[in-house]
Amino acid sequence: MPWVKSITLVFAAAILVGSVALAQEKPPLLPETAVQALAQELSGETAKRNLEFLARLHRQRGSRQFHQAAEFIAAQAKSYGLEDAHIEQFPADGKTMYGTQKGRMAWDADFAELWELRWEKGQWIPAARLADFDAMPVTLAEDSESADVTADLVDAGDGTAESDYAGKDVRGKLVLVAAQPGEVQRLAVDRFGAAGIISYAQNQPTAWSGEDENLIRWGHLISFSTTKTFGFMVSLKQGRELRRRLARGETIRFHAVVRAGQHPGSYDIVTATIPGADPVLREKEIVFSCHLDHERPGANDNASGCVTILEVARALSKLITENKIPRPARTLRFIWPPEIEGTMVLLNGKPGMVSHMQAVIHMDMVGGGPVTKAVFHITRSPMSLPTFIDDVAEAFGDFVNRQTFDYAATGHAAYPLVAPEGGKEPLQAQFSEYTPGSDHDIYCEGSYRIPAIYFNDWPDRYIHTNFDSAANIDPTKLLRAAFLGAASGYFLANFSANDIPAVFKTIQSRSLLRVSSMLRRREQLSGYDAASLAHHETQYEQDMFQSISRFTLIPASAAGEAELYFKNLQPLGRMFVDSSGAGAATGNGALVFTRNPEPKGPASGLFGYDYFVDHYGAEKAAQIRLLKQESIYNRESYYPYEVLNFVDGKRTVQEIRDAVSAEYGPVPLDVVMEYLKALESIGILRFGP
Repeated sequence: MPWVKSITLVFAAAILVGSVALAQEKPPLLPETAVQALAQELSGETAKRNLEFLARLHRQRGSRQFHQAAEFIAAQAKSYGLEDAHIEQFPADGKTMYGTQKGRMAWDADFAELWELRWEKGQWIPAARLADFDAMPVTLAEDSESADVTADLVDAGDGTAESDYAGKDVRGKLVLVAAQPGEVQRLAVDRFGAAGIISYAQNQPTAWSGEDENLIRWGHLISFSTTKTFGFMVSLKQGRELRRRLARGETIRFHAVVRAGQHPGSYDIVTATIPGADPVLREKEIVFSCHLDHERPGANDNASGCVTILEVARALSKLITENKIPRPARTLRFIWPPEIEGTMVLLNGKPGMVSHMQAVIHMDMVGGGPVTKAVFHITRSPMSLPTFIDDVAEAFGDFVNRQTFDYAATGHAAYPLVAPEGGKEPLQAQFSEYTPGSDHDIYCEGSYRIPAIYFNDWPDRYIHTNFDSAANIDPTKLLRAAFLGAASGYFLANFSANDIPAVFKTIQSRSLLRVSSMLRRREQLSGYDAASLAHHETQYEQDMFQSISRFTLIPASAAGEAELYFKNLQPLGRMFVDSSGAGAATGNGALVFTRNPEPKGPASGLFGYDYFVDHYGAEKAAQIRLLKQESIYNRESYYPYEVLNFVDGKRTVQEIRDAVSAEYGPVPLDVVMEYLKALESIGILRFGP
């Protein structure tokens, strides 16, 4: 049978590639001299020393301490020899729109204490301090406003439903809730008149959630609220004890003092470059990204990413200056913004930057030591943006995994990548499909389509808690993340047609793993959707190879070799079905939508602001079924993000439905159409090509 012969050829190629990989002890893609230079120069200790400074600061957007952190990063970048190191500033005024992101006002806190009072000799006197902003800033919920309140405490359960307040008088009192302050604010404060909120919310659920009852988690109030209020965060242990006391009928009174609030300010975004050497290609940029904002200490999230790209910058600049590696052809740019909203601000406030950006290496949580239970991930761009850069990062990840395991298991490896003050455990990086939650979402979004490699730890038992401290950061982990980022970025900055054969071998070996995964997923499907999944997976592999053209022209010889490989690969997707999955679109399925030039950015999911809800209406938005659609592949689904990304003025609604169904599992056509029409009604899309 013809397809049997094709499959045999594909797997023969796979065995050959695998055999070469097993026999090949040299690093992938880069000259070994460059890899040696990076491994010798990069320092996990230098990165951690910088992290220890950042972890002392409460780095909330627009705040004085965020500005202090930005000045520190800019000064370090200058001292490391980077060029044009400076702080860009944009209005953070609560009014300015940056694409689909409304800029939030800056927020500062000067003082906050929460004291429990006791009745003694005819008066209420201070008995115990439950929260102190100076000692532990995470105890004050972000966007709290100034207040001086003495009030009794009322248990409102979760605090998110009207039934939680039934029969309870909370007006002028403090409410104890299990949910985030921002989730209860509209009911507790706006509707029922509570004076403030005390929360023991357990956000970021993992297997370790609730195991340590003494952790205090980061809390948030609504950024765009006309009602001024405040919120304090307490531990699960404290919250449970307060609930028990209230259940016994005890009166619990608190005195809360807060001096804090929103105010017009600025988004501070640090940027610096290592200029490229090629007179033409230097206009193109490989971007290293992170996010600088977070509550104190915020060590892994995300001081770790900030100092790791700073260490990449230091090492590359030094090695270039010392002529140990050539200056790259393309420019390397380093950016330290506030998370997500800062990237939206930069890409919309400096639109000329976008055309120069060819790829992004984003780091958000890359230093968690063993006690954090962190698992390191090399995460791909979404399926709507096929890109070979993901396979580049995975090639280096395979190398580091193998080297660090060999060292841990035997005490010997050419590249152990171990910091003197760090651990010796193997990295064991996981290669993950796209997951959102950081600034890579913005770069990859359909408005910008800048492919991004995302390095990140997940899970992390201490994320968003007072225990996310410098003590739990491993210098070896920082060193390895820096090596992966530096190697990937330096390779991409020099990428030329001469590198295509090596990259194509990498794509071949990784594509067979992806096809294998597709075959497993297809077992849960049948008929049209099974065929469609196979069709989209094999098309994805071809598009990934074609993405090389974003960097350089693909020679005819390489294109022909790739065409033969993908022709032989296609039968793998059709082995057990009779159709390629390409269905004829009719009715609504045949309609085409086009993204309007403005506003740019995701329709929802931004920090403190949801464009879709604000413009479509909260009640109507709650009825949009795609926002609640769940994946069948046992991982989170991001249908709305990807549906919008697949809109290109060419794909029909049916084709968009099929593409997103291949990524996350089947979704009804009318559910996709409903969402696209909603986006059209608020001006994000228009009908027609």
